Amino acid sequence: MPIAKDSVVSIHYTLKDDLGAVIDSSAGSDPLTYLHGHGNIVSGLENALEGKETGNKIAVTVPPAEGYGDYNKDLVQKVPLRSLKGIPNVRVGMQLQAQTEHGTRVVTVTHVQSDMVTIDGNHPLAGKPLNFDVEVTEVRPATEEELSHGHVHGPGGHHH
Repeated sequence: MPIAKDSVVSIHYTLKDDLGAVIDSSAGSDPLTYLHGHGNIVSGLENALEGKETGNKIAVTVPPAEGYGDYNKDLVQKVPLRSLKGIPNVRVGMQLQAQTEHGTRVVTVTHVQSDMVTIDGNHPLAGKPLNFDVEVTEVRPATEEELSHGHVHGPGGHHH
């Protein structure tokens, strides 16, 4: 059956950056299983998979706007180290949860200089094209429960 809204789709994928370095891959583990048409994966990949069937292999480059968004320099802030009290050994690369007016956001420490820390609220892949190699391993209709919850249950899904 072709992939369409409300299909449960299982894919094996490899995600690479523009230099060919692997960012993420399902190789060696279970396929990723998601509910199609419900925003469970980046829109550019979801759109590229529409209409594909079990056994299809595709290579797709997803632009930032259809992936993790454009890089927003307004999400980068400098904060005093003392405002991060309770967090020992603040260092570059740490991911912290910050409370913002838009709710909780994961921020990454990008620079530490004496008593000031630079944090970046952009997704690490914001502003970057996403290069996917995908193989569709299974397509099936969603169950009523999966549709009412908006995500897949069982192996590769939300509830284990």
